[in-house]
Amino acid sequence: MTAFLTLLHDHWAWLVFAALLGIAEVLMPGVFLIWIAVAAALTGLAALALPIGLPAQLLLFAALSILAVYAGRRWYVDNPVASADPLLNDRTARLIGQTVTVVEPISGGEGRVRVGDSVWSATGPDAPVGARVRIMGVEGTVLKVESA
Repeated sequence: MTAFLTLLHDHWAWLVFAALLGIAEVLMPGVFLIWIAVAAALTGLAALALPIGLPAQLLLFAALSILAVYAGRRWYVDNPVASADPLLNDRTARLIGQTVTVVEPISGGEGRVRVGDSVWSATGPDAPVGARVRIMGVEGTVLKVESA
């Protein structure tokens, strides 16, 4: 245990810890561990430059971790990553504009349509089975359609 505590006093331990956190971020990306790694690296550099004891190093690491995570989060809020497909996880929004086939007649404003290999409830103008309709919107799990 004494050897472990002695190792923690060494600036190399902080730098190795930072490298391990960086590797962990690569293996399990979540854009969080990298900020803790930055705090560990800065703590290691401070331990190299200044003669500070373990309690001060731990306090510095805690403070730098909080600041690094806050700064990283702030940066990501101010600089969002643009997606090549912004509707990737919004299946219903991806359906808007598609032409589908009525499988249960739309009468009284309600019926069912085939979308790919599934059947969805739909609202819109009356249409017989087999008619082609275009999806104009979505309300919950009900598609709003109009004649194609």
